[in-house]
Amino acid sequence: MSFDLSLSCRVGERTIELEFASETRLTALVGPSGAGKTTVLNCIAGLRRPDSGRIAVAGKLLFDAASGLNLLPERRRAGYVFQDARLFPHMRVAANLSYGERLAPKADRWIGQEEVVEFLGIGGLLARWPATLSGGEVRRVAIGRALLSAPRFLLLDEPFASLDAERGETLMGLVERIRDELKVPILLVSHDRGEVERLAGEVVTLA
Repeated sequence: MSFDLSLSCRVGERTIELEFASETRLTALVGPSGAGKTTVLNCIAGLRRPDSGRIAVAGKLLFDAASGLNLLPERRRAGYVFQDARLFPHMRVAANLSYGERLAPKADRWIGQEEVVEFLGIGGLLARWPATLSGGEVRRVAIGRALLSAPRFLLLDEPFASLDAERGETLMGLVERIRDELKVPILLVSHDRGEVERLAGEVVTLA
């Protein structure tokens, strides 16, 4: 099972409730703005604790309120690509990638920096500062950093937002390759029906 979860999480005056199980390589989480999609990703990554429920990804139990289990974020091994990418502005691209690699114990690493650079086509960006990158380049570097952390699964929060058609198409092709070639379970947050229909094997709606 790629993603198997049921959770309840109170945010302000409302409670986010979601339950689903998906066996597909890429699952899309959709819903209106403010529905709590990013909160769900944060709960899965271990950055926020749900009030109740259970979270399992790729066959490993990450959170279970009933038994008190709540793995630390680093033990969950989520490759999280935030909507704003969050590259370190004081590090060149190569250093940002190396940071991701340092997060992974050597025994857990399943992809190397050279392979990631070639896979994502970012060899020409390594000496550049994040502030000089286009939106599409920033997203590719952020995905590369996430892959180098040796993730057991990927969480992608609106990775194609604010990209023009050409850059969005390039990035969607890369996500397809990650889905099909690297076979890492992916949970994708998106608001675009075309993206979801193209990429997702299953769609989960958060009202």
